[in-house]
Amino acid sequence: MAFSADFCCNAFKPDLTKNKKELSMENGAMEREAMEFDVVIVGAGPAGLAAAIRLKQLGDEQGREINVVVVEKGSEVGAHILSGAVLDPSGLDRLMPDWRGLPGTPIDTPVTSESFKVLGASGSMPLPVFAMPPMVKNHGSYIVSMGNVCRWLAEIAEGMGVEIYPGMAASQYLTRADGSVRGVVVGEMGIGKDGEKKSSYEPGMELVGKYVLFAEGVRGSLSKQLIADFNLDADSDPQKYGIGLKELWEVKPENARAGHVQHTFGWPLKNDTGGGSFCYHYSDNTVALGFVVHLNYKNPHLYPYGEFQKFKTHPEIASLLEGGKRIAYGSRAITEGGYQSVPKLTFPGGALIGCSAGFVNVPRIKGNHNAMLTGIMAAEAAFEAVAAGREGDALDAYQTAYNASPVKAELKKARNVKPLWTNFGTLAGGIAFSGLDLWTNTLGFSLFGTLHHTKTDAAATEPAERHKPIDYPKPDGELTFDRLTNVAFAATNHEEDQPAHLKLNDASIPVSVNLPVYAEPAQRYCPAGVYEIVTEEGGGDPRFQINAQNCVHCKTCDIKDPSQNILWTTPEGGGGPNYPNM
Repeated sequence: MAFSADFCCNAFKPDLTKNKKELSMENGAMEREAMEFDVVIVGAGPAGLAAAIRLKQLGDEQGREINVVVVEKGSEVGAHILSGAVLDPSGLDRLMPDWRGLPGTPIDTPVTSESFKVLGASGSMPLPVFAMPPMVKNHGSYIVSMGNVCRWLAEIAEGMGVEIYPGMAASQYLTRADGSVRGVVVGEMGIGKDGEKKSSYEPGMELVGKYVLFAEGVRGSLSKQLIADFNLDADSDPQKYGIGLKELWEVKPENARAGHVQHTFGWPLKNDTGGGSFCYHYSDNTVALGFVVHLNYKNPHLYPYGEFQKFKTHPEIASLLEGGKRIAYGSRAITEGGYQSVPKLTFPGGALIGCSAGFVNVPRIKGNHNAMLTGIMAAEAAFEAVAAGREGDALDAYQTAYNASPVKAELKKARNVKPLWTNFGTLAGGIAFSGLDLWTNTLGFSLFGTLHHTKTDAAATEPAERHKPIDYPKPDGELTFDRLTNVAFAATNHEEDQPAHLKLNDASIPVSVNLPVYAEPAQRYCPAGVYEIVTEEGGGDPRFQINAQNCVHCKTCDIKDPSQNILWTTPEGGGGPNYPNM
């Protein structure tokens, strides 16, 4: 499973002599070098890389040069990619029909068997695979590390002439005089904690394009801003999210089942809290073990990381991991709103692709194929526009293509699973009613019509006084681990002398509102121990402490904070986790 190529940020150093324009002045106050391209892509995940490759394919097919750049905030391509993952190959089949014969592919573990179980505290009840709706079955898919898939795709893209700049966080978007998006600012570095420019200060660059595609992933900072600024979600439901926590384990050979996929519902989560687990067996005695908690949970005492660690003490999971060793850890938010929550995808000068818009199919726990397909559709619309001599307008052809695409059709069939789960709990809504709805949708109708998401995950959080605190067992250091020990296995790092990238709209709210009303849930929903309520030795008033160095860029705080007081922004490029084989 490991990706053996030497694929670090040094492989993609920006050539500032290419496409360079005169120094530009941002609001008359900031000098930056500007580089001009046909298409700028923000994010080197499956959507962004698929878009880049498709643009170059079209250029080759039509004998037209098209300049494409991809910027990535991680220290290398794949450093911030965390996904289960079982990959539906339909996106790759559309992008590169011959991918199975290409050298170096890390997609080499086909699914050979699968199981679905409902867990109790000491046992489990299997769900019959034959009775499961066809949509949720995994036949024909592959168990992969999406980080390594992206590293491989990036090599292909670079070989086609795509410029890829890792370690370059896009911190703001730029507009033309008419308000259309014209580019992004990347690579601003050297501002100290005090907000003053250090001697090492670099103002960054403007990457300017005829069109800009945003492939930042879940709750992307610029995508969030664009959705608000262009009112893209005016006709959609609130987006919904989950938090996914994942450990990579090397297990004893006798416990390995190459190609096996297992999903579970139930314990340790209560029926009114959505979520479940995944366990994917690679071909080299490694297992991807993950746990998802839907972020619309009500009880602010709930501790998603604690639920994950508790899950591993289940006899069936503990026996799988016995004698093995944990080799990596990470966490990431997941878009779960689906069909009803997809915003308008286009705006003047650009578009949202992949999880920046949210194309995950919740019952399938899959979205990478849809990310690729939307990247391809946006690339085709952008290429057509550039070839016609246009720039800065809305790529309506992309929206039209999406409306007629298998992506939208797939999401529509699964549209009621999340609302049913929310309204009726795991057993009735997440399994029984959802299973019925998915079966009837294979016939083209639903008994439930289209159900809707009525509020954000932040608004779902209830006051602490309505709920009892939850007791979580102390980690044993062998099977279960404390957060900070696990964060070390994410290899996360940030330049310490920089302003905290986790910002508060009002610094008083964590102690004055969130602590008395909600028991300050940031202490628990963060999977990296970033947030603490600290009381100095000897007493005194509590204070809210942000340990930004620990952040693994999951974005949960930006989503779940009940006061919507935490704003996740990009740190200096290269900061954050460095996930191996995740």
